[in-house]
Amino acid sequence: MTDNYAHLANEGDEAFTPTAFPHDSAGLTTWLATLVRNRDYGTLAQLRRANEPNSAHIQAGWYGGEDHRELFEQVAFLFAIYHQGRSDPSYGYGSLGAAVRRIGDGTGRGPDNPGAQRLLDRVAASRRIPWRHLQHAVTRLRTCDQAPPSWTGLTEDLILWHDRTARVAYRWSVEFHSPAKWR
Repeated sequence: MTDNYAHLANEGDEAFTPTAFPHDSAGLTTWLATLVRNRDYGTLAQLRRANEPNSAHIQAGWYGGEDHRELFEQVAFLFAIYHQGRSDPSYGYGSLGAAVRRIGDGTGRGPDNPGAQRLLDRVAASRRIPWRHLQHAVTRLRTCDQAPPSWTGLTEDLILWHDRTARVAYRWSVEFHSPAKWR
């Protein structure tokens, strides 16, 4: 038995097997939505301070387990950026590619909007997780008053970012460019 779980087992309880806690994307989203619903503006403001590790970042990181702590802290930052000044939480829907497709104005959205197209191209071309471009996408969605991507789905996609078989950036590009009849 590992030392990390020794305090949880009863003496002589050989049936106890600790379970790994890899991550909980849905739990992070639920916790963040609760902060907005409860108008916990102080914690949300702490989350928006990306360069200052604080208790809010640590709490968000708990949902990521040991392997994904920083990623979960960054997703919490993006969530807090989107929800600044909002009193109703948005769980979002679709992938980031589908969300960027909603960026634009009366002259065009998604592939018909050069800014949205450039933003998605930058995200898709990144080898590392493109945090700066993701922040820009979330800010643009907020400015256009469009729903964000599913926060849970975004977290899961970012966990798989470096998995070549998952092809996250490619899938986002396909969803961004999909014709209206296929959505």
